[in-house]
Amino acid sequence: MLHNDLVGFVLFIGYFVVAALLALLFKARLKVPFEVFRKMLHLVITLSILPLSRLFSTWYVAVLAAFLLVLIMYPVLALVENTTIFKRFAPERAGGEFKRSLIIVQLSFAILIAVFWGMLGMDRRYIVVVAVMAWGFGDAAAALVGKAFGRRRILHPRIEGRKTVEGTLAMFVVAGLAIFLTLLIYAGQTWYVSLTVATCVAPVCAAVELFSDRGMDTLTVPLSAAFAILPLMSLFSFLGV
Repeated sequence: MLHNDLVGFVLFIGYFVVAALLALLFKARLKVPFEVFRKMLHLVITLSILPLSRLFSTWYVAVLAAFLLVLIMYPVLALVENTTIFKRFAPERAGGEFKRSLIIVQLSFAILIAVFWGMLGMDRRYIVVVAVMAWGFGDAAAALVGKAFGRRRILHPRIEGRKTVEGTLAMFVVAGLAIFLTLLIYAGQTWYVSLTVATCVAPVCAAVELFSDRGMDTLTVPLSAAFAILPLMSLFSFLGV
């Protein structure tokens, strides 16, 4: 079991190395805007929940792997963030944003795994993946659509930065689609259960993202999505659907 977990951790790290290099190559060759490149990395992190939730024998080893990733990557980012090459690829993100995001993301994943795999058992582990997909793809769509097409700004004292109706609608639609497809394909749920859950949970994701400050949507959106999905799936299970 220990040997399998060590192999799993090597594969987990290998996933990040290969995916990040492909993203860097894509940006260098096609000269994509930084915001697009940033969301590519965002999706690399989002999809990492698949190996993190599948490669390890127990939930606590998966949580340990998430924290070990932080211990490895944090000093690497600290070393490179002030270099010319890093500033070339990330000219708008000074001040340690990547290091902070790394910690928040892995903390979010660790909490989800501890609760929905560790506390609730293997049968609920799929909720971790569904919640992360809702956040990852929904947040990426909100940022890209909001910046490119956002015209109607949402003004509220508790909303940080420039958030728009268009970006929030994109979050709602794409998060819902991610929930529907992940439940249908990954979790093997029926289309009507998947659609019902997606319809109910997507508005939660959009609202939480809208009112989350300082990048904390990385934590608040997947957690709120997971805790919204749980009672719905429990109800369907109780009804025998």
